[in-house]
Amino acid sequence: MNKAKGLLRTYLAQHEWALISWAGGAAFLSYCCMYMFRKPYTAAIFAGEDWLGIDYKIALVIAQVIGYALSKFLGIKLISELKPERRVLFFLGLIGIAFFALVGFAFSPAYLGVVWLLLNGLPLGMIWGIVFSYLEGRKWTEILTVIISVNFIFSSGLAKSIGSYLLGLGISEYNMPMMVGLLFLPLLYLSLWMLGQIPPPSPQDVQLRQQRLPMNGQQRFAFFKKYAVPIGCFIILYLLLTIVRDIRDNFAVELWTGLGFVDRPDIFITTEVPVTLLVFFGIGFTAFIKSNKKALGINLFLTFLGGLTLILTTWLFQQQYLSPTLWMIISGAGLFIPYILFNGIIFDRFIGVLSVTANVGFLMYLSDAFGYLGSVAVLLWKNFGQADISWLSFYIQLCYVAGVVVVVLSVLSGWAIRQSVEQS
Repeated sequence: MNKAKGLLRTYLAQHEWALISWAGGAAFLSYCCMYMFRKPYTAAIFAGEDWLGIDYKIALVIAQVIGYALSKFLGIKLISELKPERRVLFFLGLIGIAFFALVGFAFSPAYLGVVWLLLNGLPLGMIWGIVFSYLEGRKWTEILTVIISVNFIFSSGLAKSIGSYLLGLGISEYNMPMMVGLLFLPLLYLSLWMLGQIPPPSPQDVQLRQQRLPMNGQQRFAFFKKYAVPIGCFIILYLLLTIVRDIRDNFAVELWTGLGFVDRPDIFITTEVPVTLLVFFGIGFTAFIKSNKKALGINLFLTFLGGLTLILTTWLFQQQYLSPTLWMIISGAGLFIPYILFNGIIFDRFIGVLSVTANVGFLMYLSDAFGYLGSVAVLLWKNFGQADISWLSFYIQLCYVAGVVVVVLSVLSGWAIRQSVEQS
């Protein structure tokens, strides 16, 4: 068995495109399976229910996002210090906790649902860091990152479509998330085995992208202190992108209902597949750019264009120049291109430009932690300060605000990086 494993790893190490296909497929499948433990409940509406005066679905989303945010803070330490040989077992343990929470959600009184969703989110926020650790610091990290990142679009839509289908079969809103997770357990085990066969970065990868090593607390503090300005810009940018993405994702049913699409489980996949393709081709070409400095500049320009797209397409939709479906597709690409860039690609190139030994996990989880805290704050504001505004109107407002801030900060962060590099 070990000999066969060694032969497979050797083959992958010697054949570049085989490695890209295998690593990309393993990463996509494993993260897709994670979504089946995280997102199916958002296909339910829980109409007429509340929790301590908060709309029940909003309460569930807030609880899971709080758990997810706490997970990101834990990940700043745990993921940045995680050793390669412990990744698969850590992944399995986290999924086990998340699934246990879904079982509790299915069989407990409704008022405990918030507790179970918080527990569900708590481990899942660290899955990204585990999977990405197999992909970072490689010649083709951009392509691999895009492959895994389209999960944000495709897998979330798939989870909601499957959840909606099961609801249509008569499965209750409380049992449905557990059932979806159970269906995907076999694929999860397969994906983890595939991840375990991926060889480490080659010497050429290390030469091009710098070596990626675990970071202790002292190293993390020194790195942040030295590059605080560009990292601060990254955190704020990611915070805004996360807020808009979470509203679009968690309340997709409400948004599409507001747009006139009722009882259409297929609409999630129908629109998200084109978005996935636009994102893939919009980012994938940057993998062929060897210069880290040039690639980072292009990534920030794509972020600028993404913010501009959010503003313009939302205005065109309001003026009835764009149909609802076309607006969601094009604005979705404008949102997800910069969002995915900030899910590893920009950080990977940033480390390459600085020519320092670090890892993406630290930057990713630092940004993620504040991003999800921002999502919680916006959800609470919506419930208590904007309760009379529909989800569609609320989302439109967010598109404008986020679009303007992303445009400004993409320029500012580029300037800050240039200053940091010149001072290094």
